[in-house]
Amino acid sequence: MTNIAIVYYSATGNIAAMANAIGEGAASVGAEVRVRRVAETAPADAIASNPKWQAHFDAMANEPLATLDDLEWADGIALGSPTRFGGPASQLKSFLDTTGGLWFKGVLVNTVGTAFTTASTAHGGLESTTLAINNHFYHWGSLIMPLGYGDEHVSKVSGNPYGASHVSRKGSVPDEDSLKACFVQGRQLAQVAGWVAAGKSGA
Repeated sequence: MTNIAIVYYSATGNIAAMANAIGEGAASVGAEVRVRRVAETAPADAIASNPKWQAHFDAMANEPLATLDDLEWADGIALGSPTRFGGPASQLKSFLDTTGGLWFKGVLVNTVGTAFTTASTAHGGLESTTLAINNHFYHWGSLIMPLGYGDEHVSKVSGNPYGASHVSRKGSVPDEDSLKACFVQGRQLAQVAGWVAAGKSGA
């Protein structure tokens, strides 16, 4: 069975919804899936200033946090974050900055990685955030899997080959098209990670 870890940061729930859709896509081809959020590090007053942020924070209080064991367990990893000034949120980056031990041991070499994101505007940094997340895969020695245009839904509807994305205009939640792109990305991640894992084991 292929192991897929989906690690994300979400302030108001959009990335969380996308992470779950990626998980559903991976599970649809038989993968074992872990969907894990990273810890919220923003000050309480900042969270409280946005009712949607506070509501999501409260709703996720008992959901499991990502650990380094989740990454070590995985054959494929999807990393997600809203864009912050054209890059990933500091909350996700803070977690990724703790992976030095895994990097040093070469644990994540040839793990398959992919990224997904949201932004409030169409040109607010979707691609640059995905590319910035991918920098971690380069340093880990992982194999980066873009969403690409191989699936008809992506090529004709959602249109972002870098990774699934959603433009959250006026705080909108991910629509059916965005979530379907996530499903496709999760399915592809599980399939490719399965092929790579089989090759590593000599199957």
